[in-house]
This record gives sequence, C-alpha cells and structure tokens, in this order.
Amino acid sequence: MPYNSELDERLYSKSFEVETGRLSVSVYSYNKGMKKMQLTRENRTADGDFRFGKLGRVTKEEAESMIPLMQEALKSMD
Repeated sequence: MPYNSELDERLYSKSFEVETGRLSVSVYSYNKGMKKMQLTRENRTADGDFRFGKLGRVTKEEAESMIPLMQEALKSMD
C-alpha cells in the first residue's frame, strides 16, 4: 500500500530556531497506528527561506533545546 498523506495525522509539533535554521520535534500517527516521534532540521537558505536538511549530528546547545520538547512530545504519545 503506497503512502497516503491524508492518513498521516500530526498529533504534536514544536520548533525552535537556531542560527542556521530550525529544528522541530513532532509526533505522528499513520492510519490511527502507533504514535512515532520525528526530529527534523530545516536549513536557512540565502533568501531566508527554510529547506529540509538531514538532522545528523546536533550541537550541545541544539540537544539542550530539543530535550524539553522531546519530553513534552513523549507525554503526547500516551
């Protein structure tokens, strides 16, 4: 069965900006299934727009900012 974006429900989402872009923590449920946390990075372009980027490694400051959001997201997964 191919992916259907209409079945993907966002239950939680919060972001914070850093110098180079934005990091987001979200919780999704696909087709009323298991709730899953998603961590994403968006890099800022020269025009000031955001473009999806691989999360990869994070700095200490980024991790310290993400942890409270991840803890809040975990509560939404109950």
